[in-house]
Amino acid sequence: MQRIYFVRELSHLLFQIMNKPAKAIAKKLFSLFARLNYCAELIPRAKAKDLACLVIISFLFILTACTNKDDASPYDEILAQPLYASLTDSIKQQPKNDELYFRRAVLLNKNNFPEPALADFQKAWSLHKYEKYAFGIANIWLDKKPDSAAIFLNEALKGLPESYLLRLSLARAYDALNKTGEALKVCNQLAGMQPARPEVLLLQSELLDKKGDSLGSIAPMEKAYSLSPASLEVGLKLAYKYAESKNEKVIPLCDSLIRKDSLHLHADPFYVKGVYYSNINDKEKAIQWFDETIRYSYNYLNAYIEKGKILVGQKKIAEALTVFKLANRISPAFPDAYYWIGVCQEKQGQKDEARLSYEKAYSLDKTFTEAKDAADKISK
Repeated sequence: MQRIYFVRELSHLLFQIMNKPAKAIAKKLFSLFARLNYCAELIPRAKAKDLACLVIISFLFILTACTNKDDASPYDEILAQPLYASLTDSIKQQPKNDELYFRRAVLLNKNNFPEPALADFQKAWSLHKYEKYAFGIANIWLDKKPDSAAIFLNEALKGLPESYLLRLSLARAYDALNKTGEALKVCNQLAGMQPARPEVLLLQSELLDKKGDSLGSIAPMEKAYSLSPASLEVGLKLAYKYAESKNEKVIPLCDSLIRKDSLHLHADPFYVKGVYYSNINDKEKAIQWFDETIRYSYNYLNAYIEKGKILVGQKKIAEALTVFKLANRISPAFPDAYYWIGVCQEKQGQKDEARLSYEKAYSLDKTFTEAKDAADKISK
């Protein structure tokens, strides 16, 4: 009888230092002690001794196994690296310090360890519902699991409904899921909350393009450029939209971009002018501006291609072939050059050479199905 009471007292002591998973199992074992005490007189002394040893060993096993399971991490080897070791040690000493998990998450993510970074962001978020923690989680999920990002962000926004960053991330998650209508709805909400944010307007413009509303996409792009007139990137995006829609505003815009480029680093405004004149069927001016692009930047491959295409349309096949071959010499891995060389060869009756050029173009870019179809057509 005394031995069983000893086991029960030892069990109570272990229970005080156990973690929650171990306690859950221990409670079930404790319920057996009453029965053991009740029938203690029926158990021979030798067997009671064996039973006591068994119970002690069981408790020690439960304590060790559950504690190890709780403390272990699949990323222990990474977290022990010198770059993270000091933060890892601090976290062991202060396991409820959310800022420490956040700092380690940022460092892990910066060094291309997204999985342990995500675990740390999630731990920080579980301790405190701060925007930056949710933003870290969403950013990692956006790349590979936009559906998980959308679910998480919708939930997080219930607690942080005024968060601009989380709402913008939600719009991008919907965009990644090709839920263009829902993404636009979120963008419209953002535009109402903060109308002077160029990044929202740019996303809105892209989404309208996706929806097939090319003309409607111009207005938010114009507003974005008016808010950031020093941005060459935004200016060029707007210029391309003008060129594709045959909008004459493209000319003064490109002229202003050329003037701003005091270091003469960017040939794009010249190229966009060529695209515009080609679209309005002023081929002579188009060639003039493509030539200007090439003079500005000898490696501007698309200018060669667009110029050559105009010459093909004008039935100047030999001249076009020279242009395409020059592009090919500049960049032998440029599939478009091989394709258009093939077009010229086919028009000159050189079927075998044309087929090889088409096949080469397709071998360099497996999404270039037009080249594959052209090669197959010749082979028939």
